[in-house]
Amino acid sequence: MAAIPKTAYAAPQPADAPASTVDRDALARATVRAVAYGDVFDYPLTAAEVHRYLVGVAATPAEVNALLRDPANRPAAIATYDGYFMLRGREGIVATRRRRAALAARVWPRAVRYGRAIARLPFVRMVGITGELAMDSVDDGADIDYLIVTEPGRLWLCRALIIGIVRLARHGGDIICPNYLLSEHALVLQERNLYTAHEMTQMVPLSGLEIYTRLRRLNDWTARFLPNAEGPPSLVTTDVPVHPVARALAEAPLRSPAGERLERWERERKIRRLSQVHGPGGEAAFSADWCKGHFDGHGHRTLAAYAERLRALDLLDADEGWGT
Repeated sequence: MAAIPKTAYAAPQPADAPASTVDRDALARATVRAVAYGDVFDYPLTAAEVHRYLVGVAATPAEVNALLRDPANRPAAIATYDGYFMLRGREGIVATRRRRAALAARVWPRAVRYGRAIARLPFVRMVGITGELAMDSVDDGADIDYLIVTEPGRLWLCRALIIGIVRLARHGGDIICPNYLLSEHALVLQERNLYTAHEMTQMVPLSGLEIYTRLRRLNDWTARFLPNAEGPPSLVTTDVPVHPVARALAEAPLRSPAGERLERWERERKIRRLSQVHGPGGEAAFSADWCKGHFDGHGHRTLAAYAERLRALDLLDADEGWGT
């Protein structure tokens, strides 16, 4: 199967928008922070990506380009190689990014196929790709991560149906992880830090663009961390046609009192089991309106590694609040 084409997405800018008056020193620090965050993942950034993921400072693309392209103005901590920007001494990660991007191009068609199948399930209202694949940066055997929004009151039945697709994918040699499910009653995220802001702004929606737009609007706190990261980073040129009558017929049996009892039974059973596996604390969380199956502490580890880089760059004290 050919690779699924993706197109860059940028929020429209007025032709007569006034130039930003951002402080040059603040812009330089924000640029180093953006590159340092990418370094946690061995991920050098293009100039457009530095602008989009500029940490804590709003600026125009022209201002970011002027800083990056001029060796006299570029922060000493940043090097450039073959069109990418990285921390000095880390030029070798350009080859890593390219290798991973080639692998991602082969994974995307399967990820979209599974995402379409999930989107057609009863009560699913939005499907988005998150994690490494959203950034076109995967290694062999990497998971395919999804964030899924469901109708309220049927999240756990949705999850049970999705697990059937997970098992089918495993037979095909793919590991798909629908590890974050939210109902439409829980679109406002409570965990607010740089890692979560990145996950939200890096997500690539596959279906339910109206829900995606609402999710982003309700979580506009991400602009505190990444003020330039508006809209999705890219759009996959695909759609998921679901006939409203067919969907209504598929959902009708589970809207009954029996469906309500089944939802409650599945919710209580799975929360009890998942809580026993996970134990107290950590990043995982479960309720009637969300299933956040982040068991490995990836977010905490990422922020700790980011803080280490800021400390080495003498930016940690000035950056208090971004890395924790």
